Amino acid sequence: MKNKVTTCGYFIKRLRDNGYTVNRIFSDYTSEDPRRWTIMINPITNALYITCYVNYDWSGDSKFELNDGNHFKNFHLRTDSMEVIMTKLIEKDITPNEKSNS
Repeated sequence: MKNKVTTCGYFIKRLRDNGYTVNRIFSDYTSEDPRRWTIMINPITNALYITCYVNYDWSGDSKFELNDGNHFKNFHLRTDSMEVIMTKLIEKDITPNEKSNS
């Protein structure tokens, strides 16, 4: 069974269901590239890029790279749990429900 956390649609839905603003950035990486997709969360307040990697170090493994140039600088997180990912975001003050200043 395919790991759902590495599925872009599932990942985005879980973040949006928890109040995050999410934009799809790119998902057409070549089959030789271990990257599967890249999204941005909270573009107004945090502009955090999350890239999903599959088969990066060995067959079947996955990881997420988080980068906002501030709290996360090429931070790698190996997990198949959305709860772990969201907990790490909140620990670094990347919180849901961003508010626009306009």
